[in-house]
Amino acid sequence: MKSPWWWIPTLYFAEGIPYFVVNNISVLLFTRMGVPNETMALYTSLLYLPWVIKPFWSPFVDIFRTKRWWIVVMEALMAAGFVALTLSIPSVAADTLAAKSTPIGLFTATLILFWITAFASATHDIAADGFYMLALSPRQQTFFVGIRSTFYRLSSIFGQGVLVMIAGLLEERTGNIPWAWRATLLLTAVLFALLTLYHTFLAPRPEEDKPRNARGKDILRDFVGAFATFFRKPHLGIALTFMLLYRFAEALMLKLVGPFFLDGPEAGGLGLSTASVGFVNGTVGVAALVVGGILGGMAASKWSLRKCLWPMAAALILPCFVYVWMSAVLPQSLWAISVCVAVEQFGYGFGFQAYMLYLLRFSDGEFKTSHYAICTGFMALSMMIPGLFAGYIWKWVGGYNPFFWLVMACGLVTFAVTFLARRTVGE
Repeated sequence: MKSPWWWIPTLYFAEGIPYFVVNNISVLLFTRMGVPNETMALYTSLLYLPWVIKPFWSPFVDIFRTKRWWIVVMEALMAAGFVALTLSIPSVAADTLAAKSTPIGLFTATLILFWITAFASATHDIAADGFYMLALSPRQQTFFVGIRSTFYRLSSIFGQGVLVMIAGLLEERTGNIPWAWRATLLLTAVLFALLTLYHTFLAPRPEEDKPRNARGKDILRDFVGAFATFFRKPHLGIALTFMLLYRFAEALMLKLVGPFFLDGPEAGGLGLSTASVGFVNGTVGVAALVVGGILGGMAASKWSLRKCLWPMAAALILPCFVYVWMSAVLPQSLWAISVCVAVEQFGYGFGFQAYMLYLLRFSDGEFKTSHYAICTGFMALSMMIPGLFAGYIWKWVGGYNPFFWLVMACGLVTFAVTFLARRTVGE
């Protein structure tokens, strides 16, 4: 069998890119295409839905075909989806773009294709994680867990940073925003086509990777049993409240960060170029996020989750104040903006570890894998629901500065659910 070094880096790089394209790049794409913030936030938040309901169809990935088959087919589908997305982006008049009055109806085909890509990406996630466990021994799984995380984070830098900077440079050189994003998505399609071919020929074929020979009645029993035992777990109400609300403020803010960077000072934004957003948010920000996550994991390992919950909740919320400051001062220095984003993302990376460790702790026991998958569904739902209303709230409060003040006030929700969760977490 081929060395895991041949396929684990590329598999988890491939796992991350479509997630960031669908959930992050789509925000910048629709913003640059002149879609109003409230409409943009609503429709891009709905793209989280495949990750919300992923646990409901994960058994079918076990039942039908092999994990390897699902990986290759989903990558091919995503490559085709990116090609189709390239063709679906309409041309919009420059004055409509400037007025941010592009009707979302022009992007019906684009949204449908994003949805198809999102479902393929969520299915790829299921297959990739299952394949990882089947193709590696327990010792290898432990060794490569850091490798897979590293390449997933590199895909974040590529997806949120490099691709956005390429789109921005093309915008500046051609002056044609729709064409720039078409070319960027076409580049993504070519990359995915290459990854599909690579995994078709070089991914291993482990003997354990085969469809489950189980009767439909047995599969249904296990499926129902996993959900039934999940909803009988102790402290379920507190756990679900924590899962849905711990990141409420961050989820609300996330949908408006891209437009805040791109909108001009007359609209209360920073007026950055698309390329600068790619550098600040997708490169500097992601690097700080990774460092914060690593240190958060080390802290929880040394001092326990219970002792770290309060510091991590504070790290998640308090650095968001940099957006209050930036929306009030509107700094023009890219260096100052980068420092602010790095501070906020470092805090988010550190504070997010409490959330992930809580999910792992709550999933422990019988049906651990299925229960963790259900938890990740609630995690996606926690990001989707606030995003649906973020744009309308921004419009209602009257701009970015009052909106970011409201985000800070919503941080009280995070502290409240942390107080509840801490009572149920042992040392």
